[in-house]
Amino acid sequence: MTINTENITSTEQIQDWLVSYMADMLEIATNEVDIRMLFDEYGLDSSMTIGMIGDLETWLGCNLDPTLVYDYSTIEDLAKHLGSNLISDNLL
Repeated sequence: MTINTENITSTEQIQDWLVSYMADMLEIATNEVDIRMLFDEYGLDSSMTIGMIGDLETWLGCNLDPTLVYDYSTIEDLAKHLGSNLISDNLL
């Protein structure tokens, strides 16, 4: 599997994407999104989670395990995990 890293260079960019995504989905300002708040505290149900992972896959250009949101349950943790895998060029 190849990850499209042409436009994605850092954990911070992934985190910014996740913050924007959550803000859009929740109809709140990006500065109201707490990167350390658990995804389930935002009220994400399984269909919302699958949608988010699908959109993230499209943006990153790779396949992701749908359980990542449960394994890395905050925006901060998920972005760090994905960013470290992009940097080390491991499979996600």
